[in-house]
Amino acid sequence: MSPPSRPGRDRATGEQVAVASSGSAYLLLDVAGTTCALPRGAVAEILPLPDLHTPPAAGGWLTGFLNLGGAPVPVIDLAALLGLHPAVPAPGVYAHLVLMQGEAVAYLVDRVADLMTVPESAIRPAEEAGTLNGCVAAELVLDERLVHALAPERLLTAQERSRVDALARAAAERLAALPHSA
Repeated sequence: MSPPSRPGRDRATGEQVAVASSGSAYLLLDVAGTTCALPRGAVAEILPLPDLHTPPAAGGWLTGFLNLGGAPVPVIDLAALLGLHPAVPAPGVYAHLVLMQGEAVAYLVDRVADLMTVPESAIRPAEEAGTLNGCVAAELVLDERLVHALAPERLLTAQERSRVDALARAAAERLAALPHSA
């Protein structure tokens, strides 16, 4: 059974989208010293940081590719994507990859801090024009602090998603061209 939701509007298309509500589970993340949240239902898996394939085209917020069962999964540095400056230039020992549900992408975060249920009364809709592409869906009031609840489907713009998908296809083609090991 999925958690209840309340309707909201996609800022780009005006279409109705579900926004998490009462009793919704959120994964709290440390992203360059800033606490952010993702809806638990959007997360497929949390992985320790493995060695990543870093092709020449990687850079900026595209950290590289994770080989997941022979399929290249783009790894995006969430701090760099959100314009946050990490306190430490390289991922630390507690860094994690957050593999998203229903899409082949993983986000690099400094740490997965907690999983918690947030009551509806502590969830406030984010301002319409407050973020690029509407990537912040709500603000969570947790112990007298505000935490941005991110909308995973809006973290990348359509153009960014298209370019990342093209790089993932190219990585898959390169991998397929290699002889299989015995």
